[in-house]
Amino acid sequence: MVTLKQLAEQLNVSVSTVSKALHNSEEISQDTIERVKALAEHLNYKPNKVAISLKNSRTNTIGVIIPNILNHFFAKALLAIEEEASKQGYNIITCLSNEDKSKEINSLQLLSNGSVDGFIMSIAEESQISGNIDHINEILNQNIPIVLFDRVSESIACDKVIIDDFGAAYEATKHLLSEGRSHIVLLSNIDDLSVGKLRTKGYVQALKETPNYNREPIIITTKRNEVIDDTIQNLLGHNSSIDGIISIDNITGVVALQKALKLGYKLPQDISIIGFSDDNVLQFTDPKLSTISQHTLDIGKASVKLLLDRLKNKEKTKPITQTIKTKLILRETTK
Repeated sequence: MVTLKQLAEQLNVSVSTVSKALHNSEEISQDTIERVKALAEHLNYKPNKVAISLKNSRTNTIGVIIPNILNHFFAKALLAIEEEASKQGYNIITCLSNEDKSKEINSLQLLSNGSVDGFIMSIAEESQISGNIDHINEILNQNIPIVLFDRVSESIACDKVIIDDFGAAYEATKHLLSEGRSHIVLLSNIDDLSVGKLRTKGYVQALKETPNYNREPIIITTKRNEVIDDTIQNLLGHNSSIDGIISIDNITGVVALQKALKLGYKLPQDISIIGFSDDNVLQFTDPKLSTISQHTLDIGKASVKLLLDRLKNKEKTKPITQTIKTKLILRETTK
């Protein structure tokens, strides 16, 4: 491998001059810059990234920890993170918590030994449910920056990228009310998570603000490993007055649509259904499902930009929370 010293010897200049020329320093004449770069290209000189990282105390690597690679939202967010990081000259190391707190802890400990400059992560389900996030705060106390996205915690003082979960469900509920729907049900398999709680609050608030809505909020929750098909079929089969459904996760909306069709409901004449997330199979259903788009790519890109900004200026004390606006996309399952 060709070194800076070898380039300097062949050009009869100092190593410092070669280094400055390769970085277009104003201290070096244009003629010298061109000579250095020409020889470097001829000899296929490649900078020693390890040496550079040691000198700069930087690895130019980001640790990314996501809860579930099979979840389309997280897979798409990871794609956006990798693309934006690469664009900014960074690599990523990805770890999966698989919703397990101990795996999340191990990933943070494994990469916080100097392997990465900072972390982008979404909190594991077990960590959120238990409320024990000391392991994340310990990393922050080591002066290693973290950006949380999607699933966050008010107990963690770091930069965050979220969507307006409350506002998204509120807007969806208001739309169904504007259609004249009088029996609206919310479906969720994420009620234990921060995003699920906020979306549920948005639904409840929209109903409370409507004077002529005479029913109590109805929230049907299922757990991650439960079979949701029977629950939703029983709900619709025994409650013919239900005329609106909002699903705040990326599964139950599709199941509700399938079960409604199976039971003979006409959409949107008899019932309107709105799902969450404009990804994966949601827009390919028949009829096409109305959804709330989370703009996942924007979430991933914003997370990288926030982390790199924090790396450049660690002295900033006040954490930043960036909110990505959602969009209600009306298709064939709403009026």
